[in-house]
Amino acid sequence: MILCKRKYGQEIDKAVFPGIQGGPHDHTTAAIAIALKEASSDGFKTYARQIVKNAKALADTLIDKGYSLITGGTDNHLMLIDLSNKNISGKKAAKALDNAGIVVNYNAIPRDTRNPFDPSGIRIGTPAITSRGFKEGEMVTVGHLIDRIISDPGNTKLSDEVAAQAKELCSLFPAPGLEHLS
Repeated sequence: MILCKRKYGQEIDKAVFPGIQGGPHDHTTAAIAIALKEASSDGFKTYARQIVKNAKALADTLIDKGYSLITGGTDNHLMLIDLSNKNISGKKAAKALDNAGIVVNYNAIPRDTRNPFDPSGIRIGTPAITSRGFKEGEMVTVGHLIDRIISDPGNTKLSDEVAAQAKELCSLFPAPGLEHLS
């Protein structure tokens, strides 16, 4: 979406279509309009603030457990964790967590000495679980579950136990729009 003064409108329209844009893509324009309307609502602002509160609660829990966060914490929706002091690669941690029902991304960290396909870090975001209704208390629980798996990644009994706990926690907060499937 381009906003301009009326006197530039015709020139911008000619430059965009047919020059830069191949078609009007009305479905995309409609989706952007809906997203902007939702983003301007009080509910969305509350949701965005909760995402950050949840990220901070999870970050604080992991820091308390001895994890090193790049930037020392978070002030947004995600965190990048350096696992160098935990004797596990990001890829191995991400796989172990995935087996336990917790999805994170393995990620390179600044000045990483490991192979980029098996880096030293993991990245964790909070929007998806915030959408489910998780609050700070649940984030503390998630932090403890993450720590249990990373501390003993090869323990399949523990992995099954944590997976059951994660599933139980998620059952308390159904994914939005899927409540009718239960």
